[in-house]
Amino acid sequence: MRSGADQDYLKKHSHQQLHTKYKLKMLVLVILTNLLTVYIFAGPSLNLKLPGACTNHIPFTLWDSNILLRELNSTKEQLAASTLLISDLHQKLNSTNLLVEALLIELTSAQQHEKLAQLPVKYPDVSGVDFSDEVMLSIGPHKLPLGYSPRMGSDEVHAPAGAACLRYQEDLTKYMTYEVGGVCPVDDVFAQRLLLKGCEPLPRRRCRPRSPENYVEPTPLPNSLWATPPDTSIIWDPYTCKSYKCLVNRQNEPGYFDCKDCFNLQGREKTRWMFDNGGLDYGIDQVLKSKPHGTIRIGLDIGGGTGTFAARMKERNITIITSSMNLDGPFNSFIASRGLIPIHVSVSQRLPFFENTLDIVHSMHVLSNWIPDAMLEFTLYDIYRVLRPGGLFWLDHFFCTGSQLNETYTPMLDSVGFKKLRWNAGKKLDRGIHKNEWYFSALLEKPMT
Repeated sequence: MRSGADQDYLKKHSHQQLHTKYKLKMLVLVILTNLLTVYIFAGPSLNLKLPGACTNHIPFTLWDSNILLRELNSTKEQLAASTLLISDLHQKLNSTNLLVEALLIELTSAQQHEKLAQLPVKYPDVSGVDFSDEVMLSIGPHKLPLGYSPRMGSDEVHAPAGAACLRYQEDLTKYMTYEVGGVCPVDDVFAQRLLLKGCEPLPRRRCRPRSPENYVEPTPLPNSLWATPPDTSIIWDPYTCKSYKCLVNRQNEPGYFDCKDCFNLQGREKTRWMFDNGGLDYGIDQVLKSKPHGTIRIGLDIGGGTGTFAARMKERNITIITSSMNLDGPFNSFIASRGLIPIHVSVSQRLPFFENTLDIVHSMHVLSNWIPDAMLEFTLYDIYRVLRPGGLFWLDHFFCTGSQLNETYTPMLDSVGFKKLRWNAGKKLDRGIHKNEWYFSALLEKPMT
């Protein structure tokens, strides 16, 4: 019997032998692997013998740098050609998609027009209203010639007339009562009252307005800008002044008149917008300097009195259209006599300009707190609409109470989206029924984006 020490020695010796053999085997395996690797990459080819084949050998090239490089170049060329082909197909597919989308839009539009044409046309409710034949003939509808229906979305055209016209049957019938082809009745004041009631635009008429007696040619430009026209240039309202001298002198008379002293072109009109006091009074030249020279070219003056703002701009080669009503005077005729462009619309009408077209819109006194808030907000958004990006809105002497300035009008202008270039406010010192009346003037810009 061996002792325990001998048995431990034998086990330890046996373990060492096994470990040595394992190391020798690993060494041999590494040597063989290296030799095989050298043979594979150094040898030009290796003959593989297929199972069951005695004499046939298949040469299999394991490594040839030239062949591999040629194959890589060929693959690269084929890949480039495939990429170009895929790109061309992608472009053709995009073009086809755009064409299909355009066709679908046109088809959908045609289907909608066809459906609309099949639906009964909904006219304003005139049940119980007996308009004259001339009124109905004026406002339509009128059949379109063949071929125009797809573009118009209807086979009929309707002349515009204010929806409020339908509420004033007697007044509208009276306005449309005349001899067809004859002389129009002198009813300018009556027609303007219809406009102010919301009957805007008025229907067209088939009569000719009377021309003034002893009419003479207007004063040529540029002298006409500051010349009072002859009294024979217009037909005077029998219930008001019958001469321009009368209109000029009324500034000394008590009572309220719209634009009381603006017919006197040699008085305060001569200095309007010529000086900038750094406060409420802005000068035209200072305002124009806020934009690159020559970029203010066309614009609108809302409620522009006798057109002096447009005259000042005309002297600077800028075209301004002046909107005005003939309240307390022949404002539109006076503006035209100066060689300027009047437009007879009320402040409540949507501005007759396409969006993003005007360089500047100006208004003095007309846009103020007498206009209901909701109506004023619509007007401000409409001004924003017609101004081009970067266009100017010159709000000149807007009057209101102190509380309205901070609580109503400043937030309203901010909500519309104008950018403030100048902003000045001050107490209204000339007149007013409230002690806390204020003016504010602002030069605002429509953002470029």
